[in-house]
Amino acid sequence: MDAELKTLEEKIVQTVQLCQRLRAENIHLRQELATVRDENKRMHDKIDGAASRLETLLQHIPEVAEE
Repeated sequence: MDAELKTLEEKIVQTVQLCQRLRAENIHLRQELATVRDENKRMHDKIDGAASRLETLLQHIPEVAEE
């Protein structure tokens, strides 16, 4: 009986340790995801700005008459 209780206690300790590691990893991944999302938004904003500037430049290019 004592051996079974000791085995059960060890499994509970391992489970608690696994939960703690997974919780820490989850926190880290959430922070990493937030960082990547912010970077992704900045990149989309840059692309939108570049596209807008390109459209403005294209509107100022005179059309070439075909011969």
